[in-house]
Amino acid sequence: MATYEDIYGKRVKEFDSDPTLDSSYEGQVWYNSATGTLKSVVAFESVTSQTSMTDARSGAAGAGSTTAGLVIGGNQSPPITNKCEEFNGSGFTNGGSLNTARQELGGAGTQTAGLGFGGYKTSVGAANESEEYDGSSWTEGNNLGTARYRVAGIGTQTAALACAGRGGSGPSPTPMKSDVEDYNGTSWTAGTALNTARQMAGAAGTNTAGLVCGGGDIPPSAGTTNTANSEEWNGTSWTEGNNMPTAKRAFAGQNGLQTAAIMMGGSPNATIIQTYDGTSWATSPATLVTQRHNGAGTTGQPGTTGMAFGGYDPSNVTGATEEYNKSINTITAAAWASGGSLNTGRYFLGGCGLQTAALAFGGTTPVKANTETYDGTSWAEVNDLGTAREEMGSAGTQTAALAIGGQPGSGSTTANEEWDGTNWTAGGALPAGKKGSGGAGTQTAALNSGGVDGPGSAVTTSEEYNGSSWTAGGALPAAKYNFGSSGTQTAGLAFGGSEDKWTTTEEYNGSSWTAGGAMNKGAKGLGASTNGTQTASIGFSGRNPNSTAITNTEGYDGTSWSTRPNVATAKQYIGGAGTSTAALKTGGGPSPGSYDGVEEFTGEVETVTAKTLTTS
Repeated sequence: MATYEDIYGKRVKEFDSDPTLDSSYEGQVWYNSATGTLKSVVAFESVTSQTSMTDARSGAAGAGSTTAGLVIGGNQSPPITNKCEEFNGSGFTNGGSLNTARQELGGAGTQTAGLGFGGYKTSVGAANESEEYDGSSWTEGNNLGTARYRVAGIGTQTAALACAGRGGSGPSPTPMKSDVEDYNGTSWTAGTALNTARQMAGAAGTNTAGLVCGGGDIPPSAGTTNTANSEEWNGTSWTEGNNMPTAKRAFAGQNGLQTAAIMMGGSPNATIIQTYDGTSWATSPATLVTQRHNGAGTTGQPGTTGMAFGGYDPSNVTGATEEYNKSINTITAAAWASGGSLNTGRYFLGGCGLQTAALAFGGTTPVKANTETYDGTSWAEVNDLGTAREEMGSAGTQTAALAIGGQPGSGSTTANEEWDGTNWTAGGALPAGKKGSGGAGTQTAALNSGGVDGPGSAVTTSEEYNGSSWTAGGALPAAKYNFGSSGTQTAGLAFGGSEDKWTTTEEYNGSSWTAGGAMNKGAKGLGASTNGTQTASIGFSGRNPNSTAITNTEGYDGTSWSTRPNVATAKQYIGGAGTSTAALKTGGGPSPGSYDGVEEFTGEVETVTAKTLTTS
């Protein structure tokens, strides 16, 4: 029998602690003398919760990959929607809308070359529409030969299969279909039928090496039952494969290839994940966090990564997103968690610095001069501002900050104070008083933009600070205030805000502002990762156009905004600090709840994990 040394060309090493691990350790074995255990880096299966979709839905189609996914149509319970969302590996962005709103349609292709076909239309029933996506908009293509919904899709935009499904125009039973149609990028033609008719089947693979599995079986007169049957397509004919361990229909996510497929959840509501290697099915030890069915899926590395988007949980439609991984890595999902509470609760406060070295100052109610520092665990009261005020612009770090303008009780002020880590001292005054402005940059190279002037009008003006005085900068395209801001004096970012600028984003290049990607939801009085950059920032919570505090979080990559995990407690007019992967949300109003709440955001973390080897 071959030894470990024969196989790997090395002996088992002994360490008194586990080594610093990376992907090169996969398959290697070592002995940890401190714990008396043999350890190795081996692949294991897990599911991680990801950022939810912007809108919950069931019955959507999926296309693309785990880093460039597409969710097509669906039912928001109600209505049936034409909305599509794009997933970038971290969150969702609104994509182009379908021309025809549909649910339970088939999907194929990629995020930039997608295909949506068939489905169920309101007041009509089974649909035969087929549309193509170019990454921004949908175009009508030639129709399916047979109108159907609950259809399974396989392949690409130019080489797809539409498999099985159900016809009819209402809830009354209609025959399940075994029909298969083939798409060549222009037209649909009749193909070889499946051996077993079904609806809501799972599907994976290509139009020359496809897989259809599970689904609702016939006869409809006896009610829908599930099948475990699976069939493989070789480009010419369908052959029976081995059955799934558990019969399911309407999977929460379906993805992969004929030889490496993943079917997640399913109806009745389930958390199970079933995998296929081209010969046999297995039940994964990993399970979904949210039991559900009738979702959408995308594929990453076939057989090792896959996504489940939305669906229907036991009682409601959901926007939940989960990622399956078979990997040597442990993935810790991005999330908000409670931080240490402020000593002095308030809103309309200023903030800057990092998550573990933050500064919070000023605010209301009533107007305050309090200043506090944060070490990542707790807040400490330090010396107050020289002038108590709220709605300031903020810039800098925990030891070198600016408190810019604001409202000292009524009106606005030109006051600008500099913090040296111990005391506030007067800095160069603003050319004109303003409140609700957005600050960015450092104490010696700051940017302050927008806001409300002394008479009470929103303004477009921007000012640049050199450490001693302010000079005029480029004007915003439109007046706004109470918006999120981050970046630097030469690469600034302003997003959301009042004056109906809820979703607008502007980027500054050191002389002028230009429009950036629009936020998906947007807000005013939102918090920001103040020490983020123009290409990596997050905005969180705030107030929507209905004057309701919200929990939304969105991240910006320099081009577009996408969803991130929501904050736990909705607040508005909050302070912020940190970066796009380590942010801080401080204070905020209104009631219910106190104004001293703090939350910390941590981005997704992926680490190589060792496993203890046992004899059992």
